[in-house]
Amino acid sequence: MGLLGMILAAVLVAVLIAIVIVKFLPLKLRWIASLLLLALSVFLVVKIWTGIMEPINFNKNKVKKFAKVVDKLKIIRDAQVKHFEVTGKYTKDKAALIQFIDTAKLALTETTTIVEKENRGGGIIVDVEKRKTDTIGFEPVLKYFKDTDYKNMFKVPSVEGKEFDVEIGTVEKIPGLVVPTFYVKTEKKDILKGMNESLVKQELEAIATDQIKGEYISVGSLEEVTTGGNWPPSYDKKKGEENE
Repeated sequence: MGLLGMILAAVLVAVLIAIVIVKFLPLKLRWIASLLLLALSVFLVVKIWTGIMEPINFNKNKVKKFAKVVDKLKIIRDAQVKHFEVTGKYTKDKAALIQFIDTAKLALTETTTIVEKENRGGGIIVDVEKRKTDTIGFEPVLKYFKDTDYKNMFKVPSVEGKEFDVEIGTVEKIPGLVVPTFYVKTEKKDILKGMNESLVKQELEAIATDQIKGEYISVGSLEEVTTGGNWPPSYDKKKGEENE
C-alpha cells in the first residue's frame, strides 16, 4: 500500500471511530476512543513525514554513493587517455593500465613555425610557413595521478568484490578513418543495494537531464568517439563548490 492509500485508510478509520464515539460509546468510555484517535493521528503524522523524507534521504545517499563511483571513473578515463597519447590505443587489461601509470613516460613536444622558400617555377619564389614539432623531453605519467588512488581505481566503491567492466573497440569516424574507443561501466543496482526497492527501480529508469540516465554509470562509448561520462555536470563540481 502506498503513502496515499495509508493516509486514506487512516482517515477512514478515524471517521469510523468518531462515529462510534458519538453514537455508541458511553461517556465514561470515550477517553479510550480519544486515545485511539490520538495514536492514529501520531501514526498518520509519522507516515506522512516518512513518506516525504524517504525520497529526499534516498536522493542524498544516492548522490553520495554515485559521486564516489564517478570519481573512480574519472581516474580510469584519465588513465585511458594517457595510454592513448603514449601508445595510440586503449586497453582493457586493468593490471597493465595500472603498471602503465607506474612506469610510462609521456613525450613533451614543442611546435615551432619555420619559413621556407619555395620555388613555384617561372622565377616565382614564395615564402611558405611550415610547422615543425620536436620532442624536447619526457615526463612520467605518474605525475598526473599522484593525488589519486589509481591502484584501486577499478574497484567499485561500496560494493564488495565488484570491479568496473572495461571494453574497447573501434569506430569508423569517417570513411577510411577507424578510431579506437573504450567503455567503462558498472550497474547502479549494485551500488544502491539495500535501499528502498521502489525508489531504486525508479532510479534505474531515470531519463531526466539532471540525473545519471539508465541502469549504468559509465564513461566512454563503443558507438561514438567520446571520453565523456553519462553523469550530469553537477558531479563535476569541485568539493569546495559543493560545500559553499
